[in-house]
Amino acid sequence: MVMTASLAIGPLASHADARAGSGGSMGSRGSRTWSAPPRTNTSPYEAAPMERSITPRVAPSSPGYGAMGAAPFARQGMMPYQNRHPFLTGFAGGFLGAGLFGLLSGHGFMGGVGGLFSFIGLLLQIGLVVMVVMWLVRRFSGAGNAGSRMGMQGPSRPVSPPFGTQQAPSTPVQITTADYQAFQQTLMDIQTAWNQQNIPAMQQMATPEMVSYFNEQLAALASQGARNVVSDVRFLQGDVSEAWSENGMNYATVAMRYSLIDLTTNAMGQVIDGSSTEPVTITELWTFVRPARGGRWLLSAIQQTR
Repeated sequence: MVMTASLAIGPLASHADARAGSGGSMGSRGSRTWSAPPRTNTSPYEAAPMERSITPRVAPSSPGYGAMGAAPFARQGMMPYQNRHPFLTGFAGGFLGAGLFGLLSGHGFMGGVGGLFSFIGLLLQIGLVVMVVMWLVRRFSGAGNAGSRMGMQGPSRPVSPPFGTQQAPSTPVQITTADYQAFQQTLMDIQTAWNQQNIPAMQQMATPEMVSYFNEQLAALASQGARNVVSDVRFLQGDVSEAWSENGMNYATVAMRYSLIDLTTNAMGQVIDGSSTEPVTITELWTFVRPARGGRWLLSAIQQTR
């Protein structure tokens, strides 16, 4: 069955929370991990932001996801501390500090003998220090200001954009009918492997990051003496939210609606959550990734819809 955006579906049932992914938002979408994917006919509402990801959260999120609060670099024309030459600052500060200490202690800048010669010597020393400091100021501050002027002009040095706004260069990717069928089949196979607690099978269909989340969720259920059982998985509708290529990898985020029997049992096989007869209908955004040169699509993220 090829995904279509025209299939009419009835009202959504309440979401179960123990299926593959446990109803959370997790995984990675390359440079778009922390950006909201576009809405689709299948998923007309904004997606929930990622709750867990190995991708560093360095970029400001979209308005729907809230501000990140990342401070931008210093604006052009301001006086950053790094424009002060460290040698000039240390040398002049130390020289003048030592001289001031000498004056306060009654010895002049460099000590002296006393009387008129001491006073004349003090004036000469002060004049010498002033000349040296002025030369240093012209020498180093002049060079620094010239460099700042060159940086403000732009041609000799690119201006850094605000922190966190850079994204990896990307190009659109055309999704084919075969790709749609692969996404749908992976959805079905992931649920089957989850039901069988088959981690090796999941490793063939999902990224190591997603497999680690699935493994952790299954282990948490086992530690509680529980098991999640899914069955009668039926794909209902789907469409592509966005598809792009970056850093030699192709990505596709797909809105998918499906139904399944989702129940959790205890060690005795008794149902403790869900229903063995009433299916639930789920709408999620699944992101798939593969090398740009071709290969199998692997599940790299699941996001819930609001």
